[in-house]
Amino acid sequence: MNTTHRKNGHRLIAASLLAGAIGMASAGAALAQDANDDKAAPQSDSQQPVGDTWITTKVKAEMLATEDVSGLEVSVETVNGVVHLSGDVDTQAEIDRAVAVAEGIEGVTRVDSSKLKVRAGSN
Repeated sequence: MNTTHRKNGHRLIAASLLAGAIGMASAGAALAQDANDDKAAPQSDSQQPVGDTWITTKVKAEMLATEDVSGLEVSVETVNGVVHLSGDVDTQAEIDRAVAVAEGIEGVTRVDSSKLKVRAGSN
């Protein structure tokens, strides 16, 4: 696959992920509004999981759209605003760029890249 097709494919995937996250965030907001409308409904901390899902999706989408990061090779998980990156990449520069991308996303409190490794035999 040539670079242009791969780049366009990554952008399409990133756009799809972002659209899904927007839908999930909208559904979460609607549920929160319904809960606020019902005075007898107990208060919960349901906003954090929606935030974590939103952060994960934004980080992944940005990595897929960033040319110098193998977005498909990096797994992203967010817990309480802490982004955990894992997987195997070709260079330390990719790790550094993935961390920078994650740190640039609103809501990220910290990035753990301890499980993101340079593949054996890569430069």
